[in-house]
Amino acid sequence: MKIMPFLPVSGFLVGLVLAASVTIALLFRSWLRKAREAGYPSMTVYLRAAPQTDKEKRDAADLALKGLVLCLLGLLFPPLLLIGLIPFFYGTRKVIYASMGLGLADDPDQQGR
Repeated sequence: MKIMPFLPVSGFLVGLVLAASVTIALLFRSWLRKAREAGYPSMTVYLRAAPQTDKEKRDAADLALKGLVLCLLGLLFPPLLLIGLIPFFYGTRKVIYASMGLGLADDPDQQGR
């Protein structure tokens, strides 16, 4: 009978891990699709590159805001904080690069494609 109080807690933890796994999978799938659409060879090159078009700038701001929302939800569910830091970092980095005017050069060596 002492096992019964543990079942709701373990079920909650399993659900939390599943939700975190699904969130990560959806984020990576989205980034991979956007990288392919933009013509980048891989997702990591896409995430590290400075945005060059208005669409990439909007995607960068969207990425930063999604990361911020996940970090705020991470205050309630701590694993989401770690998940939210990844899009928040890359999105904020891309927004800052765009505001600094980086990525606008015509030098093909600097574009990373």
